[in-house]
Amino acid sequence: MPEHAAAQPESRFLENNPFAWSPSDAYLNRSRLRRFMASHGIENLAELHRRSVADIAWFWDAVVRDLGLEFYQPYRQVLDLSQGPQWPRWFVGARYNYVHNALDRHLSAPPSSTDTGKERRGEQAHPGTVTPAVADPGARSSNADAGRIAIAWEGEDGAVRRLGYAELAEMTNRLANGLRDLGIGPGDRVGIYMPMVPEVVAATLACGKIGAIFIPCFSGYAAPAVASRLADCGARVLITADGFFRRGNVVPMGTAALEAASQAPSVEHVIMYRRLARTDVPADSRVVAWDDLLGRSSPSLTTLQTRPDDPYMIIYTSGTTGRPKGAVHVHAGFPIKATQDLAHCFDLQADDVLFWLTDLGWMMGPWAIAGGLTLGATLFLYEGAIDYPRPDRLWELVEHHRATVLGISPTAVRSLMTHGDDWVRRHDLSSLRALGSTGEPWNPDPWWWLFRTVGGERCPIINYSGGTEISGGIVGGLTIAPVKPCAFAGPVPGMDADVVDEDGKPIRGAVGELVIRQPWVGMTSGFWQDPERYLQTYWSRWPNVWVHGDWAMVDEDGAWYILGRSDDTIKLAGKRVGPAEVESAAVSHPAVREAVAIGVPHEVKGEALVVLAILRPGQAPSEGLRAAIKDQITAQLGRALRPEDVRFVDDLPRTRNAKMLRRLVRAAYLGQSDLGDLSSLENPAAIDAVRHAT
Repeated sequence: MPEHAAAQPESRFLENNPFAWSPSDAYLNRSRLRRFMASHGIENLAELHRRSVADIAWFWDAVVRDLGLEFYQPYRQVLDLSQGPQWPRWFVGARYNYVHNALDRHLSAPPSSTDTGKERRGEQAHPGTVTPAVADPGARSSNADAGRIAIAWEGEDGAVRRLGYAELAEMTNRLANGLRDLGIGPGDRVGIYMPMVPEVVAATLACGKIGAIFIPCFSGYAAPAVASRLADCGARVLITADGFFRRGNVVPMGTAALEAASQAPSVEHVIMYRRLARTDVPADSRVVAWDDLLGRSSPSLTTLQTRPDDPYMIIYTSGTTGRPKGAVHVHAGFPIKATQDLAHCFDLQADDVLFWLTDLGWMMGPWAIAGGLTLGATLFLYEGAIDYPRPDRLWELVEHHRATVLGISPTAVRSLMTHGDDWVRRHDLSSLRALGSTGEPWNPDPWWWLFRTVGGERCPIINYSGGTEISGGIVGGLTIAPVKPCAFAGPVPGMDADVVDEDGKPIRGAVGELVIRQPWVGMTSGFWQDPERYLQTYWSRWPNVWVHGDWAMVDEDGAWYILGRSDDTIKLAGKRVGPAEVESAAVSHPAVREAVAIGVPHEVKGEALVVLAILRPGQAPSEGLRAAIKDQITAQLGRALRPEDVRFVDDLPRTRNAKMLRRLVRAAYLGQSDLGDLSSLENPAAIDAVRHAT
């Protein structure tokens, strides 16, 4: 393949300032957020944030209108806080189903129907009234919308498929009718344990269309992890696949799914999609073939008019100890927050192709589906490893499918960097408009590599951090804001975030707790059948304040930083230090590819700093190198933060989306037998690597 020269930067670099990128006129003129600000007489981003949190009911009503979201029945009240900020009720009195906005409204007519009514929206509201756009089930938008590509997909084996919005709607309706034929209705729980194939999108939408609640399960889970989630919520159906490809090997998902179903007594049916047409999946009376179910089901179905606070998803988060937490999300919550964040932070529009490296079992999977489709964009899905069969597989996918927004984790970037720049430069990445990042803090070197080598210094890196219970971002970047390396521009519009000290008072220029002072659309409606655990987890430290569990800092330029989980933070010589700060110092040594910093018990100091490092190819462990890495960290952070020890490892435990699991590193290093929840771990052998670190 020919080598492609990096495109000329579109950004305007300002002299003598700390920002790497500033938006060009092209970014400013395109921006939907800038148009939103102009329509409300908001002159700058600081004013936008002030107004978005000064009157949260006004802001979220304005967002709903700006996004053109359609309600079956208008709401009479934007927000009801009569039960306290822990239990807000949004869009009171309305009827709203997110599937109508993500799918139905993009169609020129219902599948297999000739109805071509015009789109109808609500009248312009007078100040102080609430008149959201109202959906007419017989009204549809243009024919162009129906034919536009909703899902593009490529398998690790090179297979490619594309589904228009009309095709996706027909698949969704057939599956929804099939679920109803199996006795599934409003409030019933349905597990979805599938690879990232187009059918996984239809499965999520089909559940929402009939008022059922889906439970996304990570495709890399073993049977016990899937079973625990299905049993906890009493799922009646499990939708799965017979298998998929990963690094050239077949993952026998169908066998694991049946094993999980046998351990979850509530499961009555297993709907099996034949991704590989495997014949070695054990026979089971509960199995219903996907093709048979859809083949006998109608392609037409009217979407159920649900209430805004009806649950549509329970997504489980992995805990350090105890059973996973099932965060409950509702129709007018998570999907609206996902849509708003994609519109405001990433400026996603109908001409975009969104490619986020994720899985349905992680928050970013349902986030990309609900938000991307609601905005009418194309969602690109990939099934396999991003560096298989060659190190340039990711860049090949971006080029061939013309992705415009690429989401990737810092750890994945660090891994791809080791293969060199040539694998990137041989591909035309000019379609990219924005690079997204979430999951963990950045180190400077990989951040600059992504910005320069992949983005050609013309694409902003939109740093984005929040959580499963948030439905998206607490802090983020914006395509109309300058970008500071490794930092966030600030709170996402509508998020009343702050950084506070040990007494709950705002703090700047120092590390503190990340908190949120007011509720937002998308906030979890609690944990499934465990409200006390929800209140204890987020609301127990300070009255009416959400404590997220992350350390954060705001610097002198107003840039925000997330420094890691509170329970990852190390306290040395009376000072808190985030592991990312130490890790950045370690990887600045030319021999170190990756590093993890942990705090371990110390008889005298209370806690000591240990660094585990993966070396670059061609580098060998030695006492001299160990001392040099210690010296490098000391030179950057000071004597008080000199590591007690540096150990060398071949691998470190991480999830499939390359998020580092520091708690597992610490537990394995200390030789603990109870390692907590391992269900999201992709490389279990890395635990032994840590235990035998040299």
